[in-house]
Amino acid sequence: MGLRGLLFFNAIFALLPITVFADAVVEGHVELPKSHSAPVMAKRYEIVTIGGVLSPQPPLAVVYLDGSFPKSTTTATKQIAQKDLAFLPSLLPVQVGTRVEFPNLDDTYHSIFSYSPAKRFDVGRYRPDERPIPSEVFDMPGLVTLRCDIHEHMRGLILVLNTPYFVVTNPEGRFRLGGLPSGHYALKAWIDSKTTREQPVDLKADTVLHVDFP
Repeated sequence: MGLRGLLFFNAIFALLPITVFADAVVEGHVELPKSHSAPVMAKRYEIVTIGGVLSPQPPLAVVYLDGSFPKSTTTATKQIAQKDLAFLPSLLPVQVGTRVEFPNLDDTYHSIFSYSPAKRFDVGRYRPDERPIPSEVFDMPGLVTLRCDIHEHMRGLILVLNTPYFVVTNPEGRFRLGGLPSGHYALKAWIDSKTTREQPVDLKADTVLHVDFP
């Protein structure tokens, strides 16, 4: 093909419509439990235990896409800080293999530990200016309850998931989860340590699917 033919071919190709395929999106609402009023002595609790069930206070849910996804080739790093003698955020969803740092932003010592089957650890007592920041890699799926050996009231939750697709609802239970692959999956809503709701979903590129968890 000569130069003139090549230029003609390129000009024709440039005029052809280009189809851009976008990822799927799921949005909707999760019916959250009613808030429980904490006793006066427990006003700083952001994770409460009622009848052996752990849940955020005020209520939140974690919505995630369950399926067979490739494992991440890089180690992500997230943070749960200690601020005003509380974990911030009090509920953190992460993908398996994520490293979580525990920066101390209070003017006192903290000592973070967990006895949860998904991750048992004890970072020991450390100062606000401790470097490197104490951290742990969460390499098994499951719910991890964080505590402080110095401040008994402190509770935090890490939900370790076998998926990169998850989001925390807002306080009204609304969520929007984007960047999803096409296919048939289970969409799940973690409500508390004993309650996870599930709905099947068929996701298609460039579409927004509305799903509610009543």
